[in-house]
Amino acid sequence: MSAVARGLRAFGRFWVDFLVGDTPELLIAVLGILGLVALLSLVAGWGTLCVVLLPVLVVAALTVSVARRRS
Repeated sequence: MSAVARGLRAFGRFWVDFLVGDTPELLIAVLGILGLVALLSLVAGWGTLCVVLLPVLVVAALTVSVARRRS
């Protein structure tokens, strides 16, 4: 394996470990939340709701994740 291939593989492993970490469900939740908010922001009149909806959904996802780890 060449040095470039090893470097690219190490770079990919870093990003997977950084983004997924110990809780892959948080990555999935964040991607889902961002997708939902992006779709809602395209609908006329829903842009202001997205400003409130995004932090509420993120806090809810974090709360569910912490509650799952505690039990």
